[in-house]
Amino acid sequence: MKTSTFARAVQAALIAAAIGGASTAALADIKDYKFELVDQSVQAGPDKVITVRLVNTKTGKPVPDAVIFASRLDMAPDGMQEMATKVTAMPGTEPGTYRFKATFGMAGRWQLSLGAKVQGETGAVENKLVITAQK
Repeated sequence: MKTSTFARAVQAALIAAAIGGASTAALADIKDYKFELVDQSVQAGPDKVITVRLVNTKTGKPVPDAVIFASRLDMAPDGMQEMATKVTAMPGTEPGTYRFKATFGMAGRWQLSLGAKVQGETGAVENKLVITAQK
């Protein structure tokens, strides 16, 4: 009889620990992540590479293995959001960096809109970054 009571107590303690551990596992919030441009400007023209870094703002560390599900590049900052161009994802060169190739048809300010899912987080990171294309 004492053995079964002890076994139940141990089982209850393990369940409580598992539930408590699960509730503290996700310490970050999706709002704690943001994209940053590595370079603020590019030369206008075809096949230019844009590199961004996804960062945890609380730790300052780069975030690898995010899944980019949305990308758009247009001239919205200069009032020409209809002036959009194709964006092609490329492999990053280091953990937490994400690269894209695009054609910057003219000089001016271009807006790179990104959406990403971070492993283990609920929701999506969405940022709009302004990059300047120079002649």
